[in-house]
Amino acid sequence: MNTFQTLLHSNNVPLTRGKFDTLQINVGRKCNQTCTHCHVDAGPTRTEMMDEECAHKVGAWILEHKPATVDITGGAPEISEFFNYFVETARSVGSHVIDRNNLTIIETKKYAYLPEFLAKHEVEVVASLPCYSAENVNAQRGDGVFDKSISALKKLNAVGYGTELPLTLVFNPFGAKLPPNQDELEADYKRELKKHFGIVFTRLFAITNLPIARFAVDLREQGQWDYYNQLLIDNFNPDTVEGLMCRNTINIGWKGEVFDCDFNQMLFMQQKKEGKKLFLWDVTPDSMAEQEILTANHCLGCTAGAGSSCTGALEHAPA
Repeated sequence: MNTFQTLLHSNNVPLTRGKFDTLQINVGRKCNQTCTHCHVDAGPTRTEMMDEECAHKVGAWILEHKPATVDITGGAPEISEFFNYFVETARSVGSHVIDRNNLTIIETKKYAYLPEFLAKHEVEVVASLPCYSAENVNAQRGDGVFDKSISALKKLNAVGYGTELPLTLVFNPFGAKLPPNQDELEADYKRELKKHFGIVFTRLFAITNLPIARFAVDLREQGQWDYYNQLLIDNFNPDTVEGLMCRNTINIGWKGEVFDCDFNQMLFMQQKKEGKKLFLWDVTPDSMAEQEILTANHCLGCTAGAGSSCTGALEHAPA
């Protein structure tokens, strides 16, 4: 029994699947950025990307099962040659579609069409912006990223995002700490971005960095690995468990492998049945209800403080 399971048990909080809601598709590792906190270890030199056969199998699954939400992530998911196909397929069956957008992809010539395309299909844009100051953003995501992000946000605003269409910004802490209060931080973001750049957006997600991949390496290099993991343990909040994304999500990798979440995917914690590794075309929403949720100590990042998932804070932090 890992520490996360021990805390669940001692708090008498079971972790079981609820009703299936979201298919999250990680189309691959390629990205135009290399961010210090990236749990995918994505970057421009990565080559792992979903191929045509897999993409069409995933598309067929969407057409058959009609998930309420299709959440497309990467890497930079728009780099996938099948990104538009997934958007159009999911929208054709009435799914709400989320694009996990890094903003700077919009500033490249090849993907300059994205604001209009996303608006046409009423895709929710969930965009990474770890701070409203240039210094912090550039430190975490690379020189020049802040200015490109602001330019991209203005283009999204121009086609209706933040007013008629949902535009969600994502905050990740810089360093070995938990996010601050999400509601208060959202108010700060809205005030500062409106005041200095005229930018509006719908809401903010505050997401805890999980100690895996690139962030884990950085913690060890800074001598903060033990401190950060203890911080997650000390701030375990049982009230967050009900809202965890693993309860209602099927996450798949670039080869169609089935996972409980994108974090488990990065640790190769693939779902199995009778010893056989499961792929999306092997499962249905009903059959997944019978699968145990796989956990490890990184799961503590989703239950610390106010909690965290791909949809931001889950609960108010305990007093």
